[in-house]
Amino acid sequence: MDEMEEELKCPVCGSFFREPIILPCSHNICLACARNILVQTPDAESPQSSRASGSGVSDYDYLDLDKMSLYSEADSGYGSYGGFVSAPTTPCQKSPNGVRVFPPAVPQPPPQHHLLGHPGSLPPIPRNSCLTCPQCHRSLILDERGLRGFAKNRVLEGVVDRYQQSKTAALKCQLCEKSPKEATVMCEQCDVFYCDPCRLRCHPPRGPLAKHRLVPPAQGRISRRTSPRKISTCTEHELENLSMYCVQCKMPVCYQCLEEGKHGTHEVKALGAMWKLHKGQLSQALNILSDRATEAKEFLVQLRNMVQHIQENGVEFEACLVAQCDALIDALNRRKAQLLTRVNKEHEHKLKVVRDQISHCTVKLRQTTGLMEYCLEVIKENDPSGFLQISDALIRRVHVTEGQWGKGTLTPRMTSDFDLTLDSGPLLQTIHQLDFIQMKVPSAPMLQLEECCTINNSATLSWKQPPLSTIAVDGYILELDDGNGGQFREVYVGTETICTVDGLHYNSTYMSRVKAFNASGVGQYSKTLAMQTSEIAWFTFDPTSAHPDIILSNDNLTVTCNSYDDRVVMGNSGFSRGVHYWEITVDRYDNHPDPAFGVARVDVLKDVMLGKDDKAWAMYVDNNRSWFMHNNSHTNRTDGGVSEEATVGVLLDFTRGILIFLINDEQQGPVAFEGIEGLYYPAVSLNRNVQVTLHTGLPIPDFYTPGEADLSGSVC
Repeated sequence: MDEMEEELKCPVCGSFFREPIILPCSHNICLACARNILVQTPDAESPQSSRASGSGVSDYDYLDLDKMSLYSEADSGYGSYGGFVSAPTTPCQKSPNGVRVFPPAVPQPPPQHHLLGHPGSLPPIPRNSCLTCPQCHRSLILDERGLRGFAKNRVLEGVVDRYQQSKTAALKCQLCEKSPKEATVMCEQCDVFYCDPCRLRCHPPRGPLAKHRLVPPAQGRISRRTSPRKISTCTEHELENLSMYCVQCKMPVCYQCLEEGKHGTHEVKALGAMWKLHKGQLSQALNILSDRATEAKEFLVQLRNMVQHIQENGVEFEACLVAQCDALIDALNRRKAQLLTRVNKEHEHKLKVVRDQISHCTVKLRQTTGLMEYCLEVIKENDPSGFLQISDALIRRVHVTEGQWGKGTLTPRMTSDFDLTLDSGPLLQTIHQLDFIQMKVPSAPMLQLEECCTINNSATLSWKQPPLSTIAVDGYILELDDGNGGQFREVYVGTETICTVDGLHYNSTYMSRVKAFNASGVGQYSKTLAMQTSEIAWFTFDPTSAHPDIILSNDNLTVTCNSYDDRVVMGNSGFSRGVHYWEITVDRYDNHPDPAFGVARVDVLKDVMLGKDDKAWAMYVDNNRSWFMHNNSHTNRTDGGVSEEATVGVLLDFTRGILIFLINDEQQGPVAFEGIEGLYYPAVSLNRNVQVTLHTGLPIPDFYTPGEADLSGSVC
């Protein structure tokens, strides 16, 4: 009920509605407030208020605000006509609801009750008065009826009265004989308020009364009618009751409106019928709105839970960040101590070297000075013979001593500069680049089913991350099983979100799934998707693996050769499971050559007849007979050859492990080869005298019944 209170307050005065009137824009306003916000427009330039008989809303026509400039959103003021906006003559005020209101310059009398019902009690409205809705700001010019031309909202007035009564009046029990106690419940069926003792005594929850619905007193007071329904009268014909509803104008009308007014030609319906219809429509709309409100409440609960989780996760994350930064600071301090130790060692080493050199030079200088003083004293002697006895030795000593002060002796052994420079640039750059990365593994990707498909024996899968996922993804891993319910295996690892897998088994169902990964790890798998490959094989000759002398045409379905020697060409699809059948028609056959037809491994020799090596199993045929050949071993000579327009069929059955040949729809000889297992490609060898065309996607011949399936074939 508290949420409804804002619906019951006037947008101008902010108080509960008093004598509310309905504006043509469907908004409501107090009658007194409507008079207070009236603005008079100049007589000279005011347009005439028009009444369009076909109007579907009201007698009042809205003004074109862009052209008439009655209302300016720049100052929220009310202006006059002629393209200019006149400033309000009184200061702007704000209602409690935040709507700006310009009260009239002339003092207004206090609000009068029943202004709509008694025109004589309503003060005269100035001519050409303009009223602007305080909610949608749509403006209109009042006609000679003034505010009496607006319908009074009796429903809203009744709701306001009941709401105020429920808030102010304490509901009393209606069955207490003396000093009625405060009511605790109301029975909607009995329409009686009960206190707890009276309810237990007079309204026990058993028998027929058990089905009655008891509601809180406040709710019962709101839903209970406190007065009989009043009969509304027409705003234009005040003595006439509203009895019909104009469908075109969407408003109740009276009988006189139909006879004399503008509604005479309009479609009208009974007021009661339209009342029930609109009540039903409103109830239906309320049901939908109620569902939205329920969803909104659940969403608000979710958001409030998110707020709590965000706060908890924020505290936890902040603590983790502080711990990580402290760990970095500790590591930096430890490294700082290590570097300082190195600096101290270098400092002590330099001091030791310099001090040792100082000590050494001091000793030598003392020795040199002593020798010099001694030599000077010797030079002072006047005894030649005595001088000559020691002069040679002194001269040698002086030279030796002088030599000891030679090059490098007077050069410092150590510089005073420290030849160490701290390389902090990379670390500073790393610190500046220090940022957050996603700490969680990616969410499970979503397979885009509309883009996933199979063509022949190839499967294309497409996926994407969930729309709301913000976790970084480094790549994806696509996995498929073996088409027989076996183990999954990786078929693609990369950053793309679409992948085509070729070389799958025909007529097989593959299960596929994908997962994402980043630096933090590998995420969950997507939902598993089953993909069915083509039941029948469609393929062509493969130009990439064919011998260079091979000539292909007709979209790689027709082949010949430019050499007189036999050359091999294979199909572009390999088989290792199932039953497959294809045919080759002979388009040209000259000079009785020996073309060969069959299957081969991928590494078969391409410059010899098919079947010459141990990588091919073939039937070669001329115009009269045929032979089976494998590893240059010729077996099962059979009469019947080929000619132009002949058809050679090849039946490969992995369920039995056999290979059969046909010529012109008849089996040629016995089963050609048994024990067939592994991966085989259709193959043909021919020379320039032969041209053939390949036909694929054919059903198994009617004469042949496949055996029990052996699903142990390897994966293509």
